[in-house]
Amino acid sequence: METISTKAYGTEAAEAPLDQLGIERRKPTAHDVEIDILFCGVCHSDVHTARNEWPGTLYPCVPGHEIVGKIVSVGGHVSKFKVGDVVGVGCMVDSCRECQYCNEGLEQYCEPGMTGTYNAPDKHLNTHTFGGYSERIVVDENFVLSIPDNLDLAAAAPLLCAGITTYSPLKHWNVGPGQKVGVVGIGGLGHMGIKIAKAMGAEVVAFTTSESKFAEAKRLGADEVVLSKDKEQMAAYRGKLHFILDAVSAEHDINAYISLLRVDGSLALVGAPEQPLPVAAFSLITGRKSFAGSMIGGIAETQEMLDFCGEHNITADIEMIDVQQINEAYDRMVKGDVKYRFVIDMASLKEEK
Repeated sequence: METISTKAYGTEAAEAPLDQLGIERRKPTAHDVEIDILFCGVCHSDVHTARNEWPGTLYPCVPGHEIVGKIVSVGGHVSKFKVGDVVGVGCMVDSCRECQYCNEGLEQYCEPGMTGTYNAPDKHLNTHTFGGYSERIVVDENFVLSIPDNLDLAAAAPLLCAGITTYSPLKHWNVGPGQKVGVVGIGGLGHMGIKIAKAMGAEVVAFTTSESKFAEAKRLGADEVVLSKDKEQMAAYRGKLHFILDAVSAEHDINAYISLLRVDGSLALVGAPEQPLPVAAFSLITGRKSFAGSMIGGIAETQEMLDFCGEHNITADIEMIDVQQINEAYDRMVKGDVKYRFVIDMASLKEEK
């Protein structure tokens, strides 16, 4: 298969810093679009994968799955997009398209396994996929999204992962007016959860371990803010919440939050703690409560989320960086020193020799 040489930023080993690499992209086939990448968000998954903290990283590794760009060429049978369209690519670039979940629009739960935007087998080139820290990407039109034209493109990039990761469970558990919804953790995911739950009409209660984040949580749209370390503040919400979105990836006491749910309430975990979280049986039994998880969203739902964000003028709060600052950005992310998502201006890669 013919390929296109492309500049990218990635790493050759877990302990090596990210630096410029040369990679090959396939030339667009019949249903492919070629996208000139303008912006790419930096997700915590990028750090875990680049540093092989979730074992199984394939090297060289080029992360990035919050991609916004402009289509520069299309395959002969492409019908959904045209040259010049501004589009997005999220966490997946393919799936089997035949299993029960793909048929239900739940490609993220594809039974043989969806094809991740990076670090997944590339069936076209007999190698593995490379992500959005690059000049361009070639993607099947069925895994490409339209970006509403009223949104700031850089700030829209994190919607492709952080946006859909929070929108999907809020939608699945029917969050809306008349409900009191908790959002735990005010970071890349949590800050999107607050904005989206508020736009859905819920009363939003933000939980944080840091008093310094109270004003921020209110600015993002929270109606109330709770210091989760304060037992009295937590006790005031016991049995009061219809739904909790838990966006914390560190170890934490999940039972303390389950106790805040009403009868038939649900807590959905979207953070990914490395160690198992012990759940006490009586936390669940005594109120017919549910402890659940959720992973990104299907392509149709991701488009629905983007349209919803366009309608409500929702984007991420971002700090723009050049690609040459990525190693420093990773270190800052690990310390929680970002409000709330780094986004790479990919023009900085094009300018690099």
